[in-house]
Amino acid sequence: MKTKSTRRAPARARAAPAAAVRPHVTGVPHSLAATVAKAFAKIGPRLRVEVLSRLLSATGPMALAVVGGGMFAKYIGRARWPEVAVSPEDAAQITSRQILDLARYVEQSDPPMLRKVVALLSTDIAALTVFADGSGRRRHQPAF
Repeated sequence: MKTKSTRRAPARARAAPAAAVRPHVTGVPHSLAATVAKAFAKIGPRLRVEVLSRLLSATGPMALAVVGGGMFAKYIGRARWPEVAVSPEDAAQITSRQILDLARYVEQSDPPMLRKVVALLSTDIAALTVFADGSGRRRHQPAF
């Protein structure tokens, strides 16, 4: 009786090198969510509250429980409200990584809302420096 042997690809072909998976490749612009997260770190407290409120209003209850490591779970009762009230203290405690996770979720689930957030951020001079830095300038590329 013959047994079926399955052929497997060589180990080097199966495992993707870690260096090949990078969040930012030189010359490729950041995602809109990454730009929003960078701008969020630079803006003042009042605008942080408004940006966070808008992002949270575009997020459903299940996502609020998971996105940002569960940081936004306390807003589950207000999920999908037109406006989610956020305290300045809450907005100050949000890390860049958590806002990036939230912005990525909104970027996928409600792109028009993320564009509204970008429009809101474009009214702030500190946020505009992030947009200018990430959009047109190419970073140094290594010579091959």
